Parts: sequence; structure tokens; C-alpha cells
Amino acid sequence: MALASLTVALAQPRAVGVNIGPWSSLSYQHGFGESNMLDVAANVILPIQSGIGAGGHVTYDWIDPFNAPVPWNNVGEWHWYMGVGASGGFIFPLNSYQGGWYGGVAAHVGIEYDFWFPFQLSLDWRPSLGLCDFDGKGLGYNYNGLWGGVQIGVRYKFNN
Repeated sequence: MALASLTVALAQPRAVGVNIGPWSSLSYQHGFGESNMLDVAANVILPIQSGIGAGGHVTYDWIDPFNAPVPWNNVGEWHWYMGVGASGGFIFPLNSYQGGWYGGVAAHVGIEYDFWFPFQLSLDWRPSLGLCDFDGKGLGYNYNGLWGGVQIGVRYKFNN
């Protein structure tokens, strides 16, 4: 039974790559048929603002939801997707930056172009909303995730 489950999981479309934006991330997408996927992004927060940290988003996405595919497919294929999931992470302080943790609900909206060879480009927005505790000041509202999640994705798509 485990072998059958592994075989089915590996037969699904998958893609791995990077997302580049305010928070760069490693990206993994695992398809469930033609219309659903699990998107996992592991963020790395570099010491741009005197803090360093890590976090991530996990969302369950619907591909071409509402049966509305992108109409200008030509040589490759265009798809759009949207989904919901969770996000979380931590930031270690450097200098006087406020370190702490954050977590909450995440969304994912994007459009991608699948080339005729196993490569895809995407433009994604991953807003998140939730709680945080920075610098030990107690629970607060994490509003920074609403506008910081715009990224460009570059992924290798495995052929099945």
C-alpha cells in the first residue's frame, strides 16, 4: 500500500525552483490532478533591515478556478491559480532590529506560463495575516504580510 501511494504521488506533476521578491524563497509545487496543487515556499529573510530569519507559506491552490482558463494559450500554456493556507516564521535581531515570530493565514494568487520545455515563470502574490510577537512586547497584529509577498517565480517542471 505504501508503494502504491508513493507511485501515485510521484506520478503527479511537480515543479521546484525559486521565488524572487522582498522575501526570496525556495518553491515546491505538487499537483493533484489537473486542477489542484500544493504550493510550499520556504522563505529566507536576509539582513536587509538588520534582521535575519526564515519562514514559509503552505497553500492549497486551485488551478484555473471557476473554469476560467487564461484565453491566450499559444505555444506554451498560461494558467492562473488561487489558494489558501498558513504562513509562519521567525526573525533573529541584528543591531537594534526587533526579532520575534509571526504566524497566520496565508493566501496565494498568481499567474504562470508553462513553456513547451520543462520550465515555468510566474508572478505571485502571497499575502498573510495573523499574529506576531516582536521584541518580546506581547502579541500583536502582523500586517506586514499583506503587501510584502509579491514575487517572481522560476521553476523547473518535472515531466511525468
